[in-house]
Amino acid sequence: MIRPDATRDVGPRVKLHRRVLRLDGVDHTVLTLRPGTQARFATNYEHETWHVLTDSHGGRLLGRLLWGLAYQRVPNTLVLIDRPFLDPNPFDAEPSDPVVLAPGPLTPLTAQAARQLRRMLPLRGNPDGTVRLQTPGLDKEIAAVRRWREHVSPTARWHYRDPVEPFGTRCARLGGVVLFSAPPVILREWAREVYELADWYHGGQSASEGMWPGGEVQLWGQYHRMVSAARTARRDLLTGPAPELDLPEDAPVSVREAAVPVAQRPPRDVRELVWSVVVDYQKRMIPGQGLGMSK
Repeated sequence: MIRPDATRDVGPRVKLHRRVLRLDGVDHTVLTLRPGTQARFATNYEHETWHVLTDSHGGRLLGRLLWGLAYQRVPNTLVLIDRPFLDPNPFDAEPSDPVVLAPGPLTPLTAQAARQLRRMLPLRGNPDGTVRLQTPGLDKEIAAVRRWREHVSPTARWHYRDPVEPFGTRCARLGGVVLFSAPPVILREWAREVYELADWYHGGQSASEGMWPGGEVQLWGQYHRMVSAARTARRDLLTGPAPELDLPEDAPVSVREAAVPVAQRPPRDVRELVWSVVVDYQKRMIPGQGLGMSK
């Protein structure tokens, strides 16, 4: 029997590289995706919310990682998602920040530790070893929910559960990384929700709904094409020829600003310009998708 490619399969045993790094005076066990893993992720910040963006495969891998972390017993253990598994975000092709998943309060990542970790990236050299996150419990949970949905409420997106107070959760940018941290009971809720997102697309998108204070996961059916379109739009704007205008000294300020090459404009202006053309690029590069994209 041919063994499935573990870098593509999102099965119940997720194999990760392990490194021990000294951060803020404390040894941390840092788990990273192995080379060859197919999943890709991006981050952006809009509407006072940090978003992790990916496709169905990435969403299910993310669910596995969250579930496995919920059962960690080694203090100061975290999962790091960094290059080469980060894409520029698919809206304006801005670089994405590394993502850190942590089981609080077992791993109380400090701002100083996060800054030191960011300065070490990308991690190079051989890892200290490998680990397997055992996540068969997630399969049982998902199977139970699908049975309930099939026999009780076929159209219900979420299976009713007793509400869980989001005490101790943190979704924020800390020291240059985007941190998603929560106690085990909430990590398990997040894992179930993220894993199931791939079952519920509307308008080409599926997003977590409001249980993450300050954070959200978004799946896009055309994620990879969206990233490609955003890259193309940004490259064309930043490398296009500068306008050759002979402006009079009394030309209005608005005209002078329009003549400034894109690459020399402030970052905020560049983002807005890229966003203004990305939708058109995506309509042409992704046939049949009208995108009602919302950052």
